[in-house]
Amino acid sequence: MTVVIALRCADGIVLGSDSQVTESDRGMSFPAQKLHPLGDMAAWGGSGARSVLHDLEVLFEQEAAEIVGARDVAHALQERMVPILRRHYDLYIPEVPGSEVEGSPSAYLLAVGHAHGEPFIVKVDPTGLVGRYEEVGFHAIGSGAPMAQQAGALIGHYQMGERDLDYGVLAIVRVLEGLRISQPMVGGPLNLVRLTPDGAEFLDEDAIEEAREQVERWEQEDQRTLDRIFDGGS
Repeated sequence: MTVVIALRCADGIVLGSDSQVTESDRGMSFPAQKLHPLGDMAAWGGSGARSVLHDLEVLFEQEAAEIVGARDVAHALQERMVPILRRHYDLYIPEVPGSEVEGSPSAYLLAVGHAHGEPFIVKVDPTGLVGRYEEVGFHAIGSGAPMAQQAGALIGHYQMGERDLDYGVLAIVRVLEGLRISQPMVGGPLNLVRLTPDGAEFLDEDAIEEAREQVERWEQEDQRTLDRIFDGGS
């Protein structure tokens, strides 16, 4: 199970994901980096067929500048992803004699960043359809996406769109940690990227651990607030 989440804040965007990859047909799970740079100003994550995501990673490394510099970033991503999807669909063998093959060559893409001074949150789905979410301010892809969307709604009252990226990082960590507890197929070290008009910053393990400690403080404050609800708010 994969979950990749984007959250827009007042001064930028946070992109986060888990790192657990599951191959159901082989009964295996292993960690993998699910977030990747898209030049210096953007980043992307994907879910679905690893072969498709690998081809996207190779292509995006070569053409990041052209994509982010395009007049329409969404169309630039779509124009590059659809031929890769078509090639994998055309070569896919759905039934292998003597074997039970699971999975499909489909994949989702979620790309975020800044182009021409403006933020973007773009999804491309397995049909090639494009979605724009910078105005919504939150989106998730992957098999864990419905639960992430629900978790995002539950913290919506914190109005992260009006807060800076430090708060956004905590919100993403809180959502991902909640999913790791409730969904055993979501796991592994967290991947996080902060994106501002100045560029993309991939957080290291120390920064993520510090955010996790701050999330614990946040949860404790929530608990103390709840304890005072029936005391007249004193």
